[in-house]
Amino acid sequence: MVVLGVDPGSLNTGYGVISCDSGAFSMLSCGVIRLHSFRSHAERIGRIYGELEKVIDIFKPERAALETVFLCRNPQSALKLGQVRGAVIALAMNKGLGLHEYAPKEVKLAVTGKGAARKEQVSFMVSRMLGLHEEPRPYDISDALGLALCDLLRSGRTEAVMPQTGLRSKGGGWSTFVREYPHMVIR
Repeated sequence: MVVLGVDPGSLNTGYGVISCDSGAFSMLSCGVIRLHSFRSHAERIGRIYGELEKVIDIFKPERAALETVFLCRNPQSALKLGQVRGAVIALAMNKGLGLHEYAPKEVKLAVTGKGAARKEQVSFMVSRMLGLHEEPRPYDISDALGLALCDLLRSGRTEAVMPQTGLRSKGGGWSTFVREYPHMVIR
């Protein structure tokens, strides 16, 4: 199973492609689409669509995971973010991908076990779960990888394997993992 995670933004859109084979996660690609504020919003949306389309054509994900809209104080920012999300949704539908949306708290809970985790904690756990030597930076990337991991873990069809230990969890999140491997919990 290959999943594309997208952390949408009108100036920086993070993406991450993760493969899960026999329960082992591996990162296939990740990056940030950086956009210039002097470009029109329509040009920025077009570039996001085009860049993500290239990623999809290369890695052939079966599904896409997208962060849901959260409340913004600035209505203009919320509108622009909604338009970026619309472009990503249209792309996923045009490419025949299954699309799943996750709230930021749900992603944090799936990846760190805590819905109020900080971005540093998400980045740390994403690097551990993927067996990376360095934490992904900027946070747009770790958030996108977290979305893809959340989708794989929440699908119920994935048995997670932690790269450093080889231990397996049959889905259900961290509470299931802790029940299966209580000796791994540091108290």
